[in-house]
Amino acid sequence: MSVYLVAQLKINDRERYNLYESGFLPVFQEFDGEILAVDESPVIAEGEWPYTRMVILRFPDREAATAWYQSDGYQAIVGHRLAAAEGPILVVNGFDPAALG
Repeated sequence: MSVYLVAQLKINDRERYNLYESGFLPVFQEFDGEILAVDESPVIAEGEWPYTRMVILRFPDREAATAWYQSDGYQAIVGHRLAAAEGPILVVNGFDPAALG
């Protein structure tokens, strides 16, 4: 089942974050990931949103998402994101209609 990574980021250091971005795609593509959304100006339909970027990624399964995150390639760049931005990153299971019974 697909899993989704949902990141709500507040970027505090754009120059440092750009270092993260420049290395992101080559590593991400190695693990069959798909970028579904990246938005720095989402429409807030309800509530408050104190972040500057929303990202939604899809992986074929949790194992692929975990392998990507733990890979040497990603670990080599993630320090730039951690230093440049803050905010939650969630791993969310895809919806299985059969679960509704």
